Amino acid sequence: MKQVIRAISAGVLALGILGTAGAARADEKVILGVAIPTADHGFTGGIVWWANKAKEDMEKAHPDLKVILKSSASAPEQANQLQDLVTVNKINALVIFPHESASLTQPVAQVKKKGVYVTVVDRGLTDTSAQDAYVAGDNTAFGRLAGEYFCKSLNGKGDIVALRGIPTTLDNERYNAFTKALSACPGVKVLDAKYANWNRDDAFKVMQDYLTRFKHIDAVWSADDDMSVGVLKAIDQAKRTDIKEVLGGAGSKEMIKRVMDGDKIINADVTYSPKFIYDAIKLTAEARLKGEKLPATTIVPSVLVTKANAKDYYFPESPF
Repeated sequence: MKQVIRAISAGVLALGILGTAGAARADEKVILGVAIPTADHGFTGGIVWWANKAKEDMEKAHPDLKVILKSSASAPEQANQLQDLVTVNKINALVIFPHESASLTQPVAQVKKKGVYVTVVDRGLTDTSAQDAYVAGDNTAFGRLAGEYFCKSLNGKGDIVALRGIPTTLDNERYNAFTKALSACPGVKVLDAKYANWNRDDAFKVMQDYLTRFKHIDAVWSADDDMSVGVLKAIDQAKRTDIKEVLGGAGSKEMIKRVMDGDKIINADVTYSPKFIYDAIKLTAEARLKGEKLPATTIVPSVLVTKANAKDYYFPESPF
């Protein structure tokens, strides 16, 4: 976690001015490049949708802003696109959701050396000097909220299985915060926690294994809504009735709608919405149009979604 942390709540996006060195002139036209992965699964589909929505909204609101959106299927392709954005499109600001941290660090650093203002989103670079600003979801809160929820919903006693994402620092932050929160209710036990790679098919297989090995499970923490789809399929096929609830995360429209409708097993969700790409584009564009800089780090809070507030996090137009 970076030292400077600023939270932004829904509908309220705060800009901080951190000096004027390297700032664009307020009267200079901003050409903002946006580099993101292609929509190869639900979450990145949401990233693409929100990025296009930001382009539409920001260009409509600001005549002096041009947003150039590039999507790529691999890290090498994304690195090549960065070169084109600088040499062909002449961008003076960049928002990038990197395919990978290590392999994109040097290409992004080269862009910054050209005088381009750089905002990195979610997947941090290995050298933070290659960026001006960083915008991401709150992975610690993502795990903590899940642990606190189970302590309350299970009344301090029960057996949980967990499905983690991919072995990354991001996943470690989530899981460590989850288990730390559960330490407040020692009667809630984690029977096992396996990686399911944020993938519904892998999650289906992991959940099948859990259902075979454990004859009684009270609840499932599926640390991604795509994985929850596979979890629910395995539970349904096994005709298990002991599992009281499945708690996912990311705020997919399918799971939020289930919460809204009072689903018997999906009672809540934790947000980690791809909308943060929209927030990053909006923050960067508005700051550069004013000749300002963002705080070094902006963390978009995770929120526990229940039936009481689910309508505020339901975006039916989004593919995710």
